[in-house]
Amino acid sequence: MFAIIGLLVVVGSVLGGFLFAGGRIMALAQPAEFLVIGGTALGTVLISTSPMVLKGLGARFGLMFQNSGFGKPLYLDALKLLYELFQTARRDGLVAIESHVESPQKSALFRRYPSVLRHAHAVQFLCDSLRLVLMGSVPPYDLESLMDAEIDVHHEAEARSVSALQKVSDSLPGIGIVAAVLGIVITMGAIAGPIEEIGHHVAAALTGTFMGVLLAYGFVGPMAGAMENVNAAEARFYHFLRAAVVAFAKGFSPIVALEFARRAIYAEDRPTFGEMEAACKGTRNKPAEGS
Repeated sequence: MFAIIGLLVVVGSVLGGFLFAGGRIMALAQPAEFLVIGGTALGTVLISTSPMVLKGLGARFGLMFQNSGFGKPLYLDALKLLYELFQTARRDGLVAIESHVESPQKSALFRRYPSVLRHAHAVQFLCDSLRLVLMGSVPPYDLESLMDAEIDVHHEAEARSVSALQKVSDSLPGIGIVAAVLGIVITMGAIAGPIEEIGHHVAAALTGTFMGVLLAYGFVGPMAGAMENVNAAEARFYHFLRAAVVAFAKGFSPIVALEFARRAIYAEDRPTFGEMEAACKGTRNKPAEGS
């Protein structure tokens, strides 16, 4: 939501200032310049980016323009989910959560927390890690290293989309200059014509430079920054899950394991211990349903 508001502010400020200075909006309507800049930028992306990264880029756009969900409500739901899993395992044995871990999408316990379940890769990360706890063959310190390695791999994969978008942002001013030079070439071809025609061609050429710089620093660059923030918030959620699972694997009680996880949350999203405890107590009357 804030990303959309920010883009509207950029457009409103630029066009508003232009109109305030006496400019005419139609003077900026130069389809040929837009074609050169947009087509070239798209071509560079297709040349330098793999299909998988392009697919990830589309998914990142969706998270950026929507509420990515990595806030206190998600963390409270995740804490309640983890508490129910850990309590069930402590009361009925680790085998009691096996069905939930094997098929989280079918698990009635997981389905009680759709805000968590919609982060499919994070849920898979959690379940894969708990599966190792169930096997009992991986010591907690090795489990922590393994989870850290997976977090690093996932974060690196998501960072490729940000890198691709940032490269487009870096290239746009140069692409704008290319469009401007082409406009100057056209202007020189019409140098013997009426002054009004020459002025029109010069304005079109300058619009190319303007659009390249504006797109780079007013749109694409900030979008890359917003995607990076989404990736950082997602990585923090993974660290939160890792802290809970490792503490549980070390034998801490469910509420203490959750405290390890709670301390891994950004301060602005972190529920207090009292909020966490109250939320977890609210789950005690719910039966631990199977899958």
